[in-house]
Amino acid sequence: MRQSNIDNGMTESIYILLTDTGTLFTRLIKGFTSAPYNHASIVLNEELQDVFSFGRKKANNPLVAGFVREDVYEGTFRHFPGTRCALLRLAVTAEQKAELIRIIRNFEKDKHLYRYNLIGLVGVLFELDLHPVHSYFCSQFVAETMRLSGIQMWDRPSSLVTPNDILKQPQFQIVYEGPLYEYPLLNRQKLGFESKGQMPPRRLRKRKIS
Repeated sequence: MRQSNIDNGMTESIYILLTDTGTLFTRLIKGFTSAPYNHASIVLNEELQDVFSFGRKKANNPLVAGFVREDVYEGTFRHFPGTRCALLRLAVTAEQKAELIRIIRNFEKDKHLYRYNLIGLVGVLFELDLHPVHSYFCSQFVAETMRLSGIQMWDRPSSLVTPNDILKQPQFQIVYEGPLYEYPLLNRQKLGFESKGQMPPRRLRKRKIS
């Protein structure tokens, strides 16, 4: 597989982080979807240093939401330390990754313009393509950013792509699944768990989606 990717020019990787924080909002969504994860983020490196999505801007207020650069060491994830996750990897070309980064930087530059596409979540339930201007929900943002980068993964509008669709996409490889704060490539000292003897790192569990 590695040789095939190199032959096809796919020498770079991007990652998708799927998470379940266990909040009231995610439990409400899970009640409709029955899916294991209800939030999706684009990640540019396996150390989870550059993580982007649409979600809450304040950990304790789900109503204030929009484009966010997520920090696994602070903010919402730290507010919910029991968060479970799946980290997916996808091989891409250098050109596709460069374009993906350019698009994300544009979102970041104009983040004040963007809102959370709450009505789009209702649209997903009824399979309606609802995408108000400058509004996204998390998996819509992931799918649309990939599409604009030339990475076409789904034969449906981005506003109908869910975190579970991402999980089931066979082109992704799951490189880790389990508690977020047991992901072994996180900085243990920065988390402050190691000194407290709380969450020892686990080895990566690799498997492909069947």
